[in-house]
Amino acid sequence: MLGNLPPRSVVLVEDETDLLLFPPLRAMWSPRGVPARILLTGWNARRTIFGCMNLATGHRVFQLRYRQRAHDFQAFLHQLHRQYRGWQVTLLLDSDSSHTALASQAVAAELGIQLLWLPKRAPELNPMDTLWGQGKDAICANKQYASIDEQATQFIDHLAGLTDAEALKTSVIRSKHFWLRQVMVKRLCRPA
Repeated sequence: MLGNLPPRSVVLVEDETDLLLFPPLRAMWSPRGVPARILLTGWNARRTIFGCMNLATGHRVFQLRYRQRAHDFQAFLHQLHRQYRGWQVTLLLDSDSSHTALASQAVAAELGIQLLWLPKRAPELNPMDTLWGQGKDAICANKQYASIDEQATQFIDHLAGLTDAEALKTSVIRSKHFWLRQVMVKRLCRPA
């Protein structure tokens, strides 16, 4: 299906991630015999970041939301429609309930966005998962921010600050073992 897209088509891979004010703990160095200290304070808080990446160019779009519900995903679809006006958008995504909701599918159809479902329980097929992990390691691990909004801003700024080439490499899209490599070489790798 991806090999037979019309002209002025763009293929995006979409995913979302939750950021928590309490940081993910990662292995780190500390003096021998002295445990590393990670200071935590206050109540935990959460933000959801919706994101997608153009498989051909590496261009990324992010949107910060309070939750991951159907109306939040629909708001992201509207942002994609504005961002890629004049393009036929195909969106590769998982079958989260916010995506599969009938209202979400109706909004996607109304906006002319084609939804293609990735297999269930296969995050390794979604390059955004790799990008999220890299961002959390660089920005969120072992450090609590003053507010969840400050952390979310730093996280988005970090990922948006990558060049398109860095994003493609970091997310393994440029790997010769990327599962869509053959389709991309034949059809998707044209300027957007």
